[in-house]
Amino acid sequence: MSLARLAALSALLTATGVAHAGEVYTKLGFPGLMLGFAQPINSQFGLRADVATLGDHDDRYNEEGIAYDGTLKTTRLALLADWFPMGGRFRLTAGLTSNQYKLDLRASGAGGTLTIGNTTYTTTAADQFRVLVKFPSTTPYLGIGWGHGQGQGFRWSFDLGASIGRAKVSYEITGPAAGAVSQNDIDAELAELRDGVGKVRAVPQATFGFGWSF
Repeated sequence: MSLARLAALSALLTATGVAHAGEVYTKLGFPGLMLGFAQPINSQFGLRADVATLGDHDDRYNEEGIAYDGTLKTTRLALLADWFPMGGRFRLTAGLTSNQYKLDLRASGAGGTLTIGNTTYTTTAADQFRVLVKFPSTTPYLGIGWGHGQGQGFRWSFDLGASIGRAKVSYEITGPAAGAVSQNDIDAELAELRDGVGKVRAVPQATFGFGWSF
């Protein structure tokens, strides 16, 4: 998902439509700051590649009574095809996104106890209960928008859509207390998490941007 990969994709898109002006663009919104390249093919179709990120964030989270140290990663690379059904600025967009959307939660036993499921366990600093909430690495994207068609000079664009997929919740227990934690308590804790953050079935996109066609 590096800028080098984006540059290579931009070169590929340019090769497919050298008769039309390409556009370098940037956008801001969700899923973050975006940099991309659009290549019109004709008045009704175009191709795009972009990378978006909100960066990595470390924070404290409280989920179902457990205090976690967490790391949130939010980066996405997209390969998109645009259809301008009326030959103007309005478009329908479909494609694929390569994602690194995950929340890594780590609960330490350093406080002496951890309540997992319905049981409070005696723990040490060597004990850790880790939960990983991860969005699929590859997902389809569907959306609508304005901009990225033919033309030259300064241009604006807007996108509204979503990468469609379901987050998965997994766990790991390490340390001396690992053998004492019952599977029923683990299942109960994960069920509560799946009813919360695990219900994510799509990552939305709502961005506004500008670019330059040359």
